[in-house]
Amino acid sequence: MAQDLIGKVAAITGAASGIGLECARHLIAAGARVALVDRAEAALKDVCAELGPQAIPVVVDLMDPKSVAGMMPQILEKAGRLDIFHANAGAYVGGEVLNGDPDAWDRMLNLNINAVFRSVHAVLPHMVERKSGDIIVTSSIAGLVPVVWEPIYTASKHAIQAFVHTLRRQVAKHGLRVGAVAPGPVVTALISDWPKEKLDEELAAGGLMQPVEVAEAVMFMLTRPRNITIRDLVILPQSNDL
Repeated sequence: MAQDLIGKVAAITGAASGIGLECARHLIAAGARVALVDRAEAALKDVCAELGPQAIPVVVDLMDPKSVAGMMPQILEKAGRLDIFHANAGAYVGGEVLNGDPDAWDRMLNLNINAVFRSVHAVLPHMVERKSGDIIVTSSIAGLVPVVWEPIYTASKHAIQAFVHTLRRQVAKHGLRVGAVAPGPVVTALISDWPKEKLDEELAAGGLMQPVEVAEAVMFMLTRPRNITIRDLVILPQSNDL
């Protein structure tokens, strides 16, 4: 029997737009309350007004460890508990290493890796104490198949895959489920720096997905019976040859 999400409390990072926002919409439609975590305070205010009273804005800068430390107290103050945590926020840098910007790599790696580690660490004590919880991380097909165009991004997602599956085995004894959703290219701000010719080519070929398709995959993961863990859910456009 599918798990009922009515009355559950979820938190999603990077929730002011893209995949995070679409996941918030789906969870609210399923009866959950959702803490939308993002640093974009104005955008959060707008989307929470749109989503209604079940949407809870939580302003956090994931690049600031002190701000991350304040995330869980805010969630508990506003929602009372946490059943689902979706570490979704991330950044993208592609291109050849030869011409790359190491400072841009550092910023991306901090958000894609360190911020995920810190934010998951922040929610674990509460979930372990309650002996229940779901943790989902937005990974990428690049975490499973090295993508030549994006070596640094690929490295960040390989790190996430390693973290997800070692953590999953550590916390299973506490009743927690941990999994990764690994989409191919999705039409979000993350690919805004793609060369125009690459973007046009992929759009024409049907090689890009929409955030709603990722949200539907996440909902499938969350609604499995508690004795079932979806370890990885890979979703690709049909035209993708990876």
